[in-house]
This record gives sequence, structure tokens and C-alpha cells, in this order.
Amino acid sequence: MNRRDFLAAGLGALGGPLPAAPEKKKVAAIVTEYRYYSHADVICGRILEGYTPDNVRVEPRTRIVSMYTDQIAPKDMSRDLAAKHGFKIYPTIAEALTLGGDKLAVDAVLFVGEHGNYPTNERGQKLYPRYELFQKIVEVYRKSRRAVPTFCDKHLSYSWQKAHEMYRWSRELKFPFMAGSSIPVTVRVPELELPLDCGVEHAVSVGYGELDAYGFHTLETLQCMVERRKGGEKGIAAVEWLEGDAVWKWRDGEGRWSAPLLDAALATNPNVKPGRMEQNSKLPVVFLLEYRDGLRTATYMLNGHQSGFSFGAELKDRTQPVAAHFGLTQKGRALPHFDGLVRCIEEMFVTGRPVYPVERTLLTTGALALLFEARAQKKRLATPELKVAYRAPRNTYFQRT
Repeated sequence: MNRRDFLAAGLGALGGPLPAAPEKKKVAAIVTEYRYYSHADVICGRILEGYTPDNVRVEPRTRIVSMYTDQIAPKDMSRDLAAKHGFKIYPTIAEALTLGGDKLAVDAVLFVGEHGNYPTNERGQKLYPRYELFQKIVEVYRKSRRAVPTFCDKHLSYSWQKAHEMYRWSRELKFPFMAGSSIPVTVRVPELELPLDCGVEHAVSVGYGELDAYGFHTLETLQCMVERRKGGEKGIAAVEWLEGDAVWKWRDGEGRWSAPLLDAALATNPNVKPGRMEQNSKLPVVFLLEYRDGLRTATYMLNGHQSGFSFGAELKDRTQPVAAHFGLTQKGRALPHFDGLVRCIEEMFVTGRPVYPVERTLLTTGALALLFEARAQKKRLATPELKVAYRAPRNTYFQRT
């Protein structure tokens, strides 16, 4: 028996030729710009080249077949990558989704509306055209009478009204929709996971950086944890923005409950400067949230004193605060938090089921938008519109390594 006969006999004994691997889902990428270390690069690039969730190399389960770039950066990468990987860049969103035809021709849409040369309003919010670009995606869904799983990077919009409309479209057309940033699914040190239906008495998160883009990250650090409290999420009743010396006055007075939680959160972070936070952080900010079920939280932005994102909480059944730092504490892996995010994105694209609720992003988007409104009005702001209710997923999907 020669080699060919042997292989044929073996396959026959197994019942015939092995089945072909399933074809990868076709993805259209809609991005604001594609340059080195932009969100398009660190998200789309992982689908193009592979990635390492939990520090284990995996091959992508989907493939980018088309792309639209709203702006072409001076050091644009998309054109070279299109030639390398064989996808086509189209001049319009509609053509990217239809592959130049008349109807939707992809299995999923990856929308990355972060980075690019866009204006900032007088409140300090970057006016990314996420709503306007998303609207063009939805127009193709309507025309095709079919919609596909869609992911939107980071918060939905700088505007609560626009964000809510985007959410409403997803419910109307019944397409799987997921959004948000990489922070909830990055590594946590220590590996803190609040039990579902736990009793949360108070909670804080701590962040740094620009108050719009990184304020969202810090609020998400908070929301992905407190949403697991008993009774589920019911929404936010009021928000308030304090800055400067008013932050320390509140912490040492009405908000003294937050001081031990703030200390516990900072103790998990290796990137805290020596010295007192009052001296290091020249322009501190705190976001105060009052939830509809009575929970009160504080989100501190402490530029100059620390970098990174941390969480601390007082639980009913614990005598000491629980706390964790969100992100790796050692060098070596480039932006590993995006490995966890891309894993979640691909899971939804392949299965058609979101792995965490888009309502988390909707509520956090609304909280940030109305915090900027509260800052403009210089007062506590009631937020009846933020009656966003949902249940946290049992699986938190954060990386363990």
C-alpha cells in the first residue's frame, strides 16, 4: 500500500474527508482614523494579526473584508494594511457595508469612533461624529432589511440624546449591540470579582487623564463593578461635579465615607507618587453619583498623584474594603487590555450574542454627558432620564493573566 492508498483508507475508516473549517465571519470596519496606536490600530490590528488574551496567542475568528476611514491621518496605516491583508477601503460607509453592492454583504460591523482631528466644545468634550457615522450604518440596515452584530468602541456619544437614539435604533432593529472600552475586561490586580447580588454600601473609582476620554474609563471602572449589586442596576438619580479645593472639602466632610475606600483603591496601584494627594494633584475632580436605589459613589480624577484606574468598595458582609487596580503592573505586553476587548468583540460577532449588556455603556455615557452639564450649571443635577435598568452578566470576562 502506497502513501496515497494508506491516507485514503484511513479517511474512509473515519467516514470520509475531514470537514472544512468554518468560514470566518466577514467584518466591515468603520473608523475615524487609522494610525499607529490609535484605537483602530489596537482593535482592528488584533483581528488582522492575532492577539493574546490571558497571555495566550489566538488566531482571529473573524476577518476584516472592508474598511471606511472618516479621516486619513498624516501617518495613515490603513492603505498599507489593505494591500497586505487583502481588504478594500471604500469611500463611503454604505459601500463598506455592502462591498460596493446594493445590500448589506458583511456578517458584522466594527465601529471605532475614537481619535482623529475633531473639534472640542466649550465644555471640554471631544465632538466625535459617532452618532452621525452610526446613523449611516443603520441606514444600510434599514435599506437591506437586515442587521448584523455591531460593536461601538468607548462611549456612544458626548450627548445623552444622541446616545439614547443610537441605543433605540439597536432595539428597534433588533441587532446584537455592544459598546464600551477595554478597561472592564482588562487584568485586575488582585483578581477582584464582586459576587452577583452582593451588598454594596459605598464605592469609589480613581482615574487620571483628560476628563472626557479618561473620565469615561474611570466611570466604567466603577460601573462594571457596582452593577453586580443586589437588585441589579436601576439607573442614576442625580450627578454632581466638584473640582479644586471643593474635592478635599467634600471628602473630609459629607463624603468622609469615601476616604478609606480611596486609600484602599490607591494602595493597589503601583503608579502612585510619593507624598500627599492634596499636594500632588493640583486640579482634582470628583464625580458624585446618586443611584436610584440609594447607592452613592465617588469617582476621583487625580492627575499628578497617580496614573491608571482603580476601584474600592465597602460591602455589607466585609469588615475591610475590597479593592483592585485595573491593568497590568509590569511591562512586557503592549496594551494587553485590548486583548480582552477584542476577545469579547469576536465572541459576539461569531455567536450573535453580546457578552455584556450595552446598557452599561448607555448609562455610563449618560452619566458623563450629564456630569459635564452639571459642571456647566455649577450644581447637582437630577437625572430622571438615566432610568436605565439591566442585570449584570454572570461572567465578567476580565482577563486573569
